[in-house]
Formats: sequence, structure tokens, C-alpha cells
Amino acid sequence: MPDLHELITLVDAKKETLEHAAKTIWEFAELRFEETKSSKLLSQLLEQEGFHVDYGVAELSTAFVASYGSGAPVISFLGEFDALSSLSQKGNVSHQEALVEGESGHGCGHHLLGTGALSAAVAVRHYLESHQLPGTVRYYGCPGEEGGSGKAFMAREGVFDDVDAAITWHPGTYNAVMAMESLANYQVAFHFKGKASHAAGSPHLGRSALDAVELMNIGANYLREHMVDEARVHYAVTNAGGASPNVVQPDAEVLYLIRAPELHQVEELYRRVQKIAEGAALMTETTVDVRFEKGCSNFIRNEVMEEVMNEAFQQVPQVTFTEEEQAYAADMQKTITTNERAGFLKEIEGLLLDEHLHLLDDLKTSSLVSDIVPTSPRKKARLYGSTDVGDVSWLTPTVQCWVTCYTAATPFHSWQMVTQGVAPLAYKGMRQAALIMASTALRLFEQPELIERAKAAHQKKLAHTPYQCPIPKGIQPSTIRRS
Repeated sequence: MPDLHELITLVDAKKETLEHAAKTIWEFAELRFEETKSSKLLSQLLEQEGFHVDYGVAELSTAFVASYGSGAPVISFLGEFDALSSLSQKGNVSHQEALVEGESGHGCGHHLLGTGALSAAVAVRHYLESHQLPGTVRYYGCPGEEGGSGKAFMAREGVFDDVDAAITWHPGTYNAVMAMESLANYQVAFHFKGKASHAAGSPHLGRSALDAVELMNIGANYLREHMVDEARVHYAVTNAGGASPNVVQPDAEVLYLIRAPELHQVEELYRRVQKIAEGAALMTETTVDVRFEKGCSNFIRNEVMEEVMNEAFQQVPQVTFTEEEQAYAADMQKTITTNERAGFLKEIEGLLLDEHLHLLDDLKTSSLVSDIVPTSPRKKARLYGSTDVGDVSWLTPTVQCWVTCYTAATPFHSWQMVTQGVAPLAYKGMRQAALIMASTALRLFEQPELIERAKAAHQKKLAHTPYQCPIPKGIQPSTIRRS
């Protein structure tokens, strides 16, 4: 078992520097594959700590890999640092107020995610050195998680092939090992091309690409009745053809995100959505161009790694919150709806075995969750979102955790999450996550037999389904479309 006192000392030695880094990345709020300043800040911090950094890996300008040590085992931390569009928000307040209208914001906590993982990597690097433990610690700077699947692009290029185990976390509203399977997805753009004409003088001569988009969306609505319960199909109209209603719109585009528990189900849905697009083009006498943008795989749980992280969770002292932090959380609770609260409790209920369901009683009234939600390999739970961590989990034993950084039931991708991202309680959660992840990694370094058990479980689970990257060769990453 790692020396907890030494580990806490190592993490806290960089605490102020890394809190400042997280706040700076929050201020940068850079979108997918454009995280130039955020990537540079984190990679330079790692260089200062003695890591060797490879830049621009997998032909992604903001992706990097930082390594310290040599030989086996190779234990990696996964970091993210991209923001979300149109979520600009002032920090550490309890009301909605944009910093700059229409600009981006960290509505998923990736400024904390990437920095917390870095904190763990640095602490493990110094611990390995002081205890003369063999092996390599790596930090993967992974861009474009939000709508970009940066890790899938990296996996396609073999960046994770020699990793023995991968560890990460996600800022959340409760504490638990992330004992959930996620949804795989495809993101695909459908661009319709028609013919412009005067909408009043000669409408019969026009062929509306916007009509095609609308008809496609109607067709997709009817499809929803005929797909597996866990599947999801979302869309955004990224080009409505212009702002002139007296013009028959000659160009329009819609972006679809298609999700299902397994990739073959996503592929089946994708083929059906393609047919709907072709039908819409046929009805409107337009043409349609299909542009595959990205995909990601479902997350594969590793029960051995979950066991190791659960033990690390128990070792690390629980966070305590000040009266001021409790009061702030209570103010934030006033902005959260009854349905959002119900969804929060339902998610936690999905993690609990029957003998632990009584824990929900305390959570029903909590503004901040400091206790650990117990998870078990015997419980099958579903995360209805997607994560490109899934692609890493197909290649190597992978584990991740939720750590409380926000008030209970805070919705993800919301202004509430952005504003709390620079509150003191967020940094407390980031520190806690660093300790948990570092302790998890050091258990693997100190007990290599755990890695072998995790690999055996991984190989058994995927013996008949080898990894196939959902992003075909030749597909390049896409940035956010701006109007």
C-alpha cells in the first residue's frame, strides 16, 4: 500500500500551481482541437517536472504524450482540457450571467479533469523516484473529447498500444468508481444541395435543401420508435440555408449524433438514418453528401481495476466542506429542478446493490456529497452519455471515477457547472481525485500481479471481439462550426 502521508505531501506541494493552471484553462475555454493554449500550459508544466513530452501525436496539433521513467509497467493518466460552445458564464456565482455572450465555457469540468490527472502523474513520478520503483508513468494530453473523440483518433494511430493500464476521472456531483458502461456513437453530417430561386416569383423553379433537412428530421423522429431502448439519436441544424425567407435555400446541413450500447447497433442505425436522408433528397429533388466526422466505442469495465480504485478511495481521507461552501451549494440548489434532482438519484440508484439502497435517504437532501457511493462488479449500470475513454478501454485495462466538485444534481453541460468550476469546492474535488488516481497507480506499480489479473480479465471479456476503431482511416478531426 502506498505511503499516504508521502502521497498527500507530493500532491499538496503543487496544489497552488495546479489550481492556478485549472483556473487559467477555465478562462481559456478552448473548443475541440483548438486547445492550443491549454495544451501548451499543461505540457510545459510536465516538462518542468522532468517528463519527456512528444507533441502533435496522432497528427493532432493539441495532443501530446508526456513520459517519465522507463520499461514496464506503463501506467497512464488520461487528461482532457476542451470546453463547450455557447456556455460562457461568470465564475463562482449562483445566478446565470455570461462573461461574453455566445462564447464558450467549461460546462463539463475538463479544466479540472486534465489538471487533476496531471497532479496525479506528477505525484507518482516523484514517488517512483524516491522509492526507486521500476516502470513508466505517462500523461496523455487528449484533445477534443466533446464532439471530437480525440482519444479514438489517437487509438486509431496506435498511441495507446503499449500501455499496461489507464486511469482517469471526471468531475462530478458524487464520489464513486465509474462502474458503468457507456454508449458508443457516430457523428455524421448530412449536407443537402438544392437550387436557389425567388420564393415568391418562381418558387416552382427552386429545390429547397432546407426542406430536405426538415423532412430528414421528421423521418428520424419516426425511426425513434423502432430502435433499441438504450439508443439515442440527436441532431443540430448547422446550416439552415441563410437568413432570407424569400430565397429557396440551395444549401442546408444537419449534424447527427447516433448512440447505442454497442458499435454494431450504432452502425445499423447509421445505415437507416442514411436511407432517411436519401429519401428526403429524393422527395425534394436535392442531392445529399454524407460526411462521417467521428465515432467512439462503448466503455469496457474492468472489475480488477475497479477493485483497486475502490481500495484507493477508502484509503484517502474524505473531503470536508466549510460552512461557506455549504451555503454556496445551498444557493446553487435553488437553481436545480425537481426533475434534475430525480435524475441524479436515479443514476446513483443504478450503481447500488439492494443492500445499499438505504443510502439514497441521505442523498435526497444533501447539497454536497462527501461520502463514497459503493459500487460492485455484480451491478450492471448504464451511462447514457458517451466518452472516448471507451476506445482506450478496448485496448488496455481502464478505470475512472467520479469525484464531487459540484453541488448535488448539477446538470452537466450547463451554466451551473461552468460557474462552480472555479469555486473552492471544485479545487477540493480535483485534489481528492489526484490522490485517488495516484494511489490507484502506485498500487499497480507496487503489485504488478494486479496488472496481470486486470489484463487477464480484459482479454477474457474481449476474446471474441477485437478492437476496431470506429473512425475509418482518412477521416480528419472536425472543429466546431461557427455561424
